[in-house]
Amino acid sequence: MTDAISTGAFVRRAFSEPLPPPPSERGALGWVRANLFGGPLSAALTILSVALLVWMTPGLVRWLLIDAVWSAPDGDACRQAGTGACWAYVRAKLLFFTYGSYPRDMLWRVDLTLLIGAALAVWLLWPDAKRKGLGLVLFLVVYPYVGVMLLHGMGDVTRGLLASVARLTGSQSLADMAANALPVVGTHLWGGIFVSLLVATVGIVVSLPLGVALALGRQSKAPVVRFFCIVLIEVVRGVPLITVLFMANTMLPLFVPANWTPDRLLRPLIGVALFASVYMAEVVRGGLAAVPRGQYEGAMALGLSHWRMMRLIVLPQALTVVIPGIVNSFIALFKDTTLVAIVGIFDFLRAVDTQRLDPTWTGPTISTTGYVFAAAFYFVFCFGMSRYSLMMERRLSYGRKH
Repeated sequence: MTDAISTGAFVRRAFSEPLPPPPSERGALGWVRANLFGGPLSAALTILSVALLVWMTPGLVRWLLIDAVWSAPDGDACRQAGTGACWAYVRAKLLFFTYGSYPRDMLWRVDLTLLIGAALAVWLLWPDAKRKGLGLVLFLVVYPYVGVMLLHGMGDVTRGLLASVARLTGSQSLADMAANALPVVGTHLWGGIFVSLLVATVGIVVSLPLGVALALGRQSKAPVVRFFCIVLIEVVRGVPLITVLFMANTMLPLFVPANWTPDRLLRPLIGVALFASVYMAEVVRGGLAAVPRGQYEGAMALGLSHWRMMRLIVLPQALTVVIPGIVNSFIALFKDTTLVAIVGIFDFLRAVDTQRLDPTWTGPTISTTGYVFAAAFYFVFCFGMSRYSLMMERRLSYGRKH
């Protein structure tokens, strides 16, 4: 009996290798099963979406590519029956869509400004880039001055001041700069894509630090500071952006002397930046509320001052938590730049809308192609911001997950 038991007993002396998941739960098939057919509702929505794509895609491809008119001297070819998108119209008007009425012999000034801004933006946004502090100084301090000088030029007052400084210092380089200064191009000639990018960039760059300051001020223990921040946030957030733009365009000149009246483009820039800042303040305030109380207590236990605690402990965590909200505000701001056309700024969408009235290029498919081109432009930038935010969110949350 004992021999039977001893020969029939089995004692595992080592762990066996875990079995792999079944084929239906791994690889592409597993992803499809989990994400597209995870349940009856998911399966029904997947089938409906596929059917909708199958129904719409051939017609869109035929209109956008196959039956499209790619080259034509005018709109006659695009007005023929059965033609698709008129990309010849976009090619013919691309300079106006991009630069507005900016003098054609000086477009290099816009191109150089955009190129410098893009290079600095890539430097700052690249996760592993070195010496970002220097890049931030160049972007926030040097680039605005260089951009204004390139885009607007040097006026008589600035030129005279520079010549006076050259005479006092004996600097020949300053004298040459004053003599060969770029001519002034008024903002009434600016327009198109570069104005939309300018308004969006100014709003994004100003709204984040100003929004953080307003959020901290709203939680300040100083009653005057807290009251001022609360009033500013609630008043500006409680009115539409159009109202803010009209107020900045109409009422702002009433508060300054006539010779100090802000430029017609500077007024909506101030309105857009202020409007975006108050919304950003509420996003940041939500992030501050999400930081655990223990983080504050731990920082105070280490003897950190209030501002060092905010700068080193609290704000990095708060901003990481609300990255989706911050980028959502940036995307909304980028799309809202089209509203500056209401106060007379010639942005990209206004340029597209104006050129459809050209009698040489009139036609239903022609104007539709212009709006499709505008939609593609806004989609590319907004989708790019969304993808970048997801990448940064994954990088910054890695430490919390592991």
